[in-house]
Amino acid sequence: MKTKLMALFLGTLLAISALAADKQLRIGTLAPKNSLYHRQLMEMGEAWRTAQGGNARYLVYPDGSQGGETDMVRRMRIGQLQGGLLSVVGLREIEPSIAALQNMPLMFRSWEEVDYVREKMRPGMERKFLDKGFVVLAWGDAGWVRFFSKEAGVRPDDYKKMKFFAWVSETEQQEIMKTLGYTPVPLETADILPSIQTGMINAVPSTPYFALATQIYNMAPNMLDLNWAPIVGALVVTRKAWDEMTPEVQATVREAGQKAGAQIRLKARQEVDEAVEAMKKRGLVVNKPNAEQMKEWNDLAEKLYPRIRGKLVPVDTFDEVVGHLKAYRTGKAK
Repeated sequence: MKTKLMALFLGTLLAISALAADKQLRIGTLAPKNSLYHRQLMEMGEAWRTAQGGNARYLVYPDGSQGGETDMVRRMRIGQLQGGLLSVVGLREIEPSIAALQNMPLMFRSWEEVDYVREKMRPGMERKFLDKGFVVLAWGDAGWVRFFSKEAGVRPDDYKKMKFFAWVSETEQQEIMKTLGYTPVPLETADILPSIQTGMINAVPSTPYFALATQIYNMAPNMLDLNWAPIVGALVVTRKAWDEMTPEVQATVREAGQKAGAQIRLKARQEVDEAVEAMKKRGLVVNKPNAEQMKEWNDLAEKLYPRIRGKLVPVDTFDEVVGHLKAYRTGKAK
């Protein structure tokens, strides 16, 4: 009798533990703790937790504590994480065509163009992610990539003597850089500051906000005032975690996700200029290319596009972006 009672007790504990585990939502991100992105994730998580009720627990792991974005995607696939706020670096591990929104340098001239193209492509992109087992809850961005370096640079050739930080997972991009005479050094985000200090790298493509938050600008105090490419991202959760939510909870999370995405896009764009001004007060030198130097950058981008099309970005997606931009600019001109 005592054995049966003990077995029943243990069975009940296991059932409770399983139930609690089902009500956990663990989200990973490279975003710094207490940053705009972290705060929006926490607000969205509170909406989920309230709607879920019971033993629901919502955990956000900021600062890349779960590894790089490739690591986070792997953790989602094996169930260690249920979601992630990722840039294109991580998102393309799930769906390669997403690279079109970030890996086409100098293709976009304004946030209005980014928004237009993203909205045109969003339904198709979200279907592709769903087919791969992920649900997109929010779209965001984090500012324009600028080049931060120890020594000043204003033209493409100035950067050929520098050693660039490059994402470990973006091997194709590294090969393209090498063919054009640049030196990429594959690292994870956490390695940036130590690598600048030791001289392993001396140039970092980064958004101003990230450079300020991580103090990159202290080690690389020169910034090229050139909007190389937008950093575009999304909050995704696994389809498994999504399917375990009731329709009511899903509706709440959808609404909270859309609100978080809108806030991230709005605030992140405001913080670009604010971050630059804050860094300038602390010694950052801003170098702006003149018309002749700008032509050299545009010529470099034109050389890059044939290498990117079909390698970094699928051919049909590359052409789709170009078509949408052409339609937008034609409409705006009229």
